[in-house]
Amino acid sequence: MTKLEIIEKALTELSGEERALLRAHLDELDEQAFDDKIERDAKSGKLDELSAKAAADYKAGLTEEL
Repeated sequence: MTKLEIIEKALTELSGEERALLRAHLDELDEQAFDDKIERDAKSGKLDELSAKAAADYKAGLTEEL
């Protein structure tokens, strides 16, 4: 049995409350992974062009308040 199969079987045995806690935990993991990727991209310069364009658009009055 693979790890995934073991996990899938265990998931069927969780209570509703346990599934909700698992969902919350998985959401946190996804959010942290997203934050980590943004940080890596920012440090590597991948976002520099977007940042410069956003700043230029703001200075040119091409933005609006959300």
